[in-house]
Amino acid sequence: MSKVVVMDHPLIQHKIGIIRREETGAKDFRSLIGEIAMLMCYEATRDLKLVDVEITTPICRTTAKELYGKKLAVIPILRAGLGMVDGMLSMIPAAKVGHIGLYRDPKTLQPVEYYCKLPDDCANREVFVVDPMLATGGSSAAAIRILKDRGVKNIRFMCIIAAPEGVKKMQEAHSDVDIYIGALDDHLNEHGYIVPGLGDAGDRIFGTK
Repeated sequence: MSKVVVMDHPLIQHKIGIIRREETGAKDFRSLIGEIAMLMCYEATRDLKLVDVEITTPICRTTAKELYGKKLAVIPILRAGLGMVDGMLSMIPAAKVGHIGLYRDPKTLQPVEYYCKLPDDCANREVFVVDPMLATGGSSAAAIRILKDRGVKNIRFMCIIAAPEGVKKMQEAHSDVDIYIGALDDHLNEHGYIVPGLGDAGDRIFGTK
């Protein structure tokens, strides 16, 4: 079964408290989403593999550590996932970025792919799929299925706020994908919104509410 990590870092929790507030405007919301993603990235990359390398300091030769392979990718789920990309790249600037676009079919309520652009070597990378909200889990599970169908094997999922229903769906659909969560909320309401949540993350990031 996949690992589920709920972040307990005080800075992450403090900033999530601010973005939850109804009065937080798009400018502050957008910058805080990026800051939270950066802090979460720091925690979620804690177990990346390192390798010893020989270097020369101004004083002498020594052995230092660097990331093994250095092949990482960040894949936001459009459109709200875009808000987390800059924060991720501030921590791992060499990462490549892909995009997956999904919409929900109004009749079947199932996610439908409308856009997918991935790095050419994505199958050889450690991939972080990012979306601020994990509600029903339908879009996230579908995005990861798209990646797996294209040969990607090393996948982690990162969200800022999750509902238990979404975590359950993800674990059932992708038991091999670790999930990193900023805050695990109580439940989904009848409209599929996370409670207490923060509303529609995409609308709040881009000021379209």
